[in-house]
Amino acid sequence: MLTPERQKQLIAIAEYLQLHLDEKGFLNLHFICTHNSRRSQFAQAWSHAIAQDLQLPIDSFSGGVEITACNTRTVHALKRAGFEIEIPESHLNPHYVIRWKSGTPVTLYSKLYDDVANPNSNFFALMTCSDADDNCPFIPGTVKRISLNYTDPKYADDTTEEDSAYDLCSETIRTELHYIFNQLHQ
Repeated sequence: MLTPERQKQLIAIAEYLQLHLDEKGFLNLHFICTHNSRRSQFAQAWSHAIAQDLQLPIDSFSGGVEITACNTRTVHALKRAGFEIEIPESHLNPHYVIRWKSGTPVTLYSKLYDDVANPNSNFFALMTCSDADDNCPFIPGTVKRISLNYTDPKYADDTTEEDSAYDLCSETIRTELHYIFNQLHQ
């Protein structure tokens, strides 16, 4: 599933992360996408789950440049992937509490990248969409800004391919984060 070029890019990311892990003993990964509704939410969920599985000292966050809502299609894809999800009452920007296996839960909701729930220093900004990558030239407090762009599954909304597009995006992000995290050692 990973091309040699993408593997090379992911290994370079892992090397940056490892240097910081060696120096600080932990990582804060902040996944940023314009609306913080799809790709950055998938990345936060999978980063949190994989870090728990591999027992890595990683905290995962997400944010955007606009507040919308964590897209319900994203939530349904995570549920299909095996996450337990507490669905809140209807709300403009619902807060979904998700849990992988019996691990620690994480809350997904759309927020700005500089929201108080997110770190304000000592974090890696991983840009999960090209729009945010292009339109957020400076993010204060970052250790390093990293481009990790993914195709937006929104292209399949309200079509017969909707579930498969969201599942593919989720699985691609899971696979790539797992690849990166498997390069790390404590």
